[in-house]
Amino acid sequence: MTPNAEGHRLRVEARSIDYVPLRERHGKVWHLFPVWFAGDAHLATIAVGVIGISLGGNLIWSAIAVVLGSFFGSFFMAFHSTQGPQLGLPQMVQSRPQFGFLGALLVWVVALVTYVGYTGFNQILVGSTLSSLASVPSWVSYVGYAVVGVVLAVVGYDVIHKASRWLTMLMFVVLMTFSIGMIAVHPLTAAQLDLGQFALTPFLIQFFTAAVYQLSWSIYVSDYSRYLPPNVGVRASFWWTYLGAGVGGAWMMLVGTLAAGMFPKDDVVPAVIAAGDQIFPHFGTALLVISVLPLITIGTLNFYGGSLTLLSMMDSLKRVKLTVRTRVITLLVIGGLSTIIAFMSSESFVSQFGDFLTVLGYLFTPWTAINLVDFYVVRKGHYSIREIFNPRGMYGRWNWRGLLAYVIGFASMMPFAVVGSMEGPIAKAMGGVDISMLIGLVVAVVVYWILTRSLDLEDERRRVAVADRGLESDSALADGEAPILESGQ
Repeated sequence: MTPNAEGHRLRVEARSIDYVPLRERHGKVWHLFPVWFAGDAHLATIAVGVIGISLGGNLIWSAIAVVLGSFFGSFFMAFHSTQGPQLGLPQMVQSRPQFGFLGALLVWVVALVTYVGYTGFNQILVGSTLSSLASVPSWVSYVGYAVVGVVLAVVGYDVIHKASRWLTMLMFVVLMTFSIGMIAVHPLTAAQLDLGQFALTPFLIQFFTAAVYQLSWSIYVSDYSRYLPPNVGVRASFWWTYLGAGVGGAWMMLVGTLAAGMFPKDDVVPAVIAAGDQIFPHFGTALLVISVLPLITIGTLNFYGGSLTLLSMMDSLKRVKLTVRTRVITLLVIGGLSTIIAFMSSESFVSQFGDFLTVLGYLFTPWTAINLVDFYVVRKGHYSIREIFNPRGMYGRWNWRGLLAYVIGFASMMPFAVVGSMEGPIAKAMGGVDISMLIGLVVAVVVYWILTRSLDLEDERRRVAVADRGLESDSALADGEAPILESGQ
């Protein structure tokens, strides 16, 4: 069991999707900053920053779009992070009040595919990078990445936080060196800084690409804040998450933006190497190799989150005893699936994976809207922990309100969607600009809020108080099992 004293030795985490009692809460709220700084400051994020330049935008407007988009998308994921200390639960299991005990399977299936797909893609990215820069055989990178990620995920929450703090310090030094070096040895030209050269389409595409990339972290965040005591408050947990993700994401994307602006004819990797080598010899290569290290942490996050999501799915279909053994088994399953994807990948997989992630972004946008409006506006943080694990409880097996709002929110995005060469009619009329994220967020929020007006929230709060009476002293919960209790029991 994870102890609650600062400076404790790292131990294998005993909990998974079950509630974290107050006596086990530990850590400092600022620890959220390095988790999400390191979570964004890695090799894959660099590629997000080149989109605007590749579409013909100039450097200054592409950089502005990167910064604005990164902080816009981080706004929503940071509010998800604040749910962890308040509920003491991982992120995706919190979907049951909105979608129902079984209805939540809808978003969990998408989340599981996301975790496995992201991990497989990252294994491929690490393999190709180390193969080209250090002649490491791809299969060694694939297997090594999975083994390290699974082992770290087995140890769990505390080792993830500690590793993120070390990686944040390392990446901060590297990014600061790159930024100061670029200013010193390659000052930007007047054309690159010309605000008069504004092109709407590249700007909007870069903005929403950065925003959706940051929004995609929403399915992760409470997993890494749920051990914090609830008295850290919403404001502090929001800002430490928001700044960590926003600064880390924007800064790393800007590496790609600057490199692409300086060497527009090169692909992203040669451009970064060329830009870094102008500071001093081989710094570009060192920057890329070092930026692979946070990808190991990302792999750990994906394995960890995938395990929790798979356990949630299994628990919905058949009661699961929540032990370290079951968590390890699910981690091995996730690791095996992602490694199979890496070994079976082809060039077409890598080129089409971006479109696949775009579709996943569409699927998670209405979930984000519904989950947040339910937590902050409708129920205002009042949930029964016991009833979330009760298949016959107050939240029902299928919550038609959340499911209907989700379907309507998703459908409203389709006319604005762009997936590869396929464009919705409104997106086509707008020159290929995809603003579906905004549409989905607004429509899902409005529809869900209207549908929940008929809820008797005062009665629900009374039932919550009765259902969770004695929660902290419940021996089953303390031992890592969430008991099934009838509503009101």
